[in-house]
Amino acid sequence: MTPAGRRIVAAAEELFYDRGITAVGVDLIAEHSGVTKRTLYNQFGSKDHLVAAYLTERDQRWRTRVLAAVDACATPADAVTAPFEALRIWSGTNTRGCAFINALAELPDSAHPAHRVAADQKLWLRDLFEGLAVAAGCSHPGTLATRLLVLHEGALVTQPLDLDLLPDCAGLARDLVRAALPSDR
Repeated sequence: MTPAGRRIVAAAEELFYDRGITAVGVDLIAEHSGVTKRTLYNQFGSKDHLVAAYLTERDQRWRTRVLAAVDACATPADAVTAPFEALRIWSGTNTRGCAFINALAELPDSAHPAHRVAADQKLWLRDLFEGLAVAAGCSHPGTLATRLLVLHEGALVTQPLDLDLLPDCAGLARDLVRAALPSDR
């Protein structure tokens, strides 16, 4: 991506996350990024592709954070709930909830390129939970992964309510993992 493209994505991220995707037009993004609309369209082709690029960049940062949390775990069982620790750190600077859930709500058409990016992010996390559960020797790893995803997403969507449910959700996640581990551990 060119320097202008990076500025456009950075401006789009700030505006889309703070104001909503449908509420922000390309004129405002071009103004905030210091480029012309022509440059914006030359870089991304359309607002739809810019939204997808913004979510892709955000997803890459999120995955990096999650995988670093997984790598920092002392045991495979601890790694299963590492995404909750990543969320705790991430939530410190992302106070409007989940950009991917917000995008899915604003862009219900599954053919929209940004909808696919947001949906893939959620599927990736579920698959990660399942793979970590398998590595830890948990029983019923697919069911456990789905439950962990629901807890994780619940913590995310309630974040703007200032209820601070993440510690409770992380505790419930650890309880689920402990219950799924073989009894000899």
